[in-house]
Amino acid sequence: MGYIQDIRQLVGTRPIIMVGTSTVVLNKDNEILLQRRADSGDWGVIGGALELGESLEEGAKRELYEEAGLRSDNMKFIDILSGEDMYYKYPHGDEIYNVVAVYETREYSGTPFINDDETLELRFFNPKEPIKELNEMARQILTKTNYIV
Repeated sequence: MGYIQDIRQLVGTRPIIMVGTSTVVLNKDNEILLQRRADSGDWGVIGGALELGESLEEGAKRELYEEAGLRSDNMKFIDILSGEDMYYKYPHGDEIYNVVAVYETREYSGTPFINDDETLELRFFNPKEPIKELNEMARQILTKTNYIV
């Protein structure tokens, strides 16, 4: 069982502060890789919560592999996002206030493939066009870091 699941056994669905990462993966055409999330069915950025003892960059690299099957040794730090507008309620009721370290990578190895049960589909999107069914947390992350308007 993971760290967050251990916390949830103690506090239930009440809001917690969760530290995690998001990685904006850009291809040669500057399109953004998004995942169709299994829990909500909408599109989100690659990322997730840190595990105990893990650095932010280690977490970003792990999540990139777990959710998209990609590896990168060139993660560019973009920003840390936090605050009231980083609140998220999962479809099953858990509530969190995210503290998210956002990374970008343009250099990665592999071809995106579904590598876990959190992802239904992976696809690159043009950030200059509206992205239908974009998860609200992903919208916050991509807007605050100026990847989308």
